Amino acid sequence: MKIAIASGKGGTGKTTLSINLAEFISESQKVVLVDLDVEEPNAGLFIEGETIRDEIKYKMIPQWNKDACILCGQCQEVCNYNAVIRFIEEIMVFPQLCHSCYACSELCPTSSLPMVGQRIGNLKHIRKGNINFIESRLDIGEEQAVPLIAQTIEYIDKNFDDNTLILMDSPPGTSCPVIEVAKESDFIILITEPTPFGIHDLKIAIETMQELNKKTVVVINRYGIGNNEVEKYCKNNNIPILAKIPNKRKIAELYSKGKLIYKEIIEVKVELEKIKFLLEKVI
Repeated sequence: MKIAIASGKGGTGKTTLSINLAEFISESQKVVLVDLDVEEPNAGLFIEGETIRDEIKYKMIPQWNKDACILCGQCQEVCNYNAVIRFIEEIMVFPQLCHSCYACSELCPTSSLPMVGQRIGNLKHIRKGNINFIESRLDIGEEQAVPLIAQTIEYIDKNFDDNTLILMDSPPGTSCPVIEVAKESDFIILITEPTPFGIHDLKIAIETMQELNKKTVVVINRYGIGNNEVEKYCKNNNIPILAKIPNKRKIAELYSKGKLIYKEIIEVKVELEKIKFLLEKVI
């Protein structure tokens, strides 16, 4: 069971919710927490445990074999991403544009574009009690997060069975990385804040999840600031508000020190119990 914790914008509390919910659930059962915000993962700052696996991840890109090539231009014609360009006496490959679709390589009449691995980041698997934590981190300078996210989800599928509860800390926004996470999820928790920016981006996120036909609920973070537009919108559109995490300075202080929030603030623990109860019903 894959639960994606997502948001329409950054800074709403995805990681705060993911970490505390995973730790809370781990008190009674096993859980997998996956940080799929691969461009800037930070859930690992809160989890220290035994490293089970640490491996480099690659994406496959074509490498031009000059000696075999007849410069027919077939590769350029079949590439939808302009990653392969034919010049008068040369084929140029742009790895940043390549989506590893293999079209140029498979359709080359002289097999002049074999696919080779190019490092894009690394994956780390840590175990702490009942928590299995997986973090993937994109290398600096790499522009495509989706291949690393896809490989991380593949790693999860290979190493955990269908009865495992998997919490996925998603990238922010509604771009391709989020779609990659959401399409592989069984359930979506959208966390937002009661501000004009929060409601604006929440609407976009909900519309996106509806296009993907995903079951979605909302958690309001920093409840008590701003206005009640989020609540009105969710009520009018029959979107359940699962929990309301209060706006407290103490929460920010604990988070900045890398500490768990629910263990010191009872109101947060009560809200996590609501979320856990729903997940148990869904599962």
